[in-house]
Amino acid sequence: MLAVSDGKAAIDFYISAFGAEELWRIDNGGHLVAGLSVGGAKLFLATESPNHGTRAPDIVGHTTVRIELFVDDPYEVYEKALAAGAIVRSPVEEHSYPTTGPQPIKQMLQGVVVDPFGHMWLIGKILE
Repeated sequence: MLAVSDGKAAIDFYISAFGAEELWRIDNGGHLVAGLSVGGAKLFLATESPNHGTRAPDIVGHTTVRIELFVDDPYEVYEKALAAGAIVRSPVEEHSYPTTGPQPIKQMLQGVVVDPFGHMWLIGKILE
């Protein structure tokens, strides 16, 4: 569950940036919890709740997670995220990563944005 400072604005951003679908919403006068689907992957978000130990990254000034979003066209999704208000962390580029197993090197396209609520999104596609 992603902690956000503004639940309604976060839902609007994720719909605009990542084509999210809103599955449901509970709004108790200022505390909002919602279920979303991004390309079939389900996630929840909620307005931060300091009394319950959750704070939004944009409020505390850092995040502790990186969200990996694998898509068919990283360039298109990256540009949509920027147009919706995300901030560039690194452009979409081809990367090679040494791995163990039957394929010793993974090739991928990947770029990184930070959404308006402080969450880091790695947008990519495995090439081989």
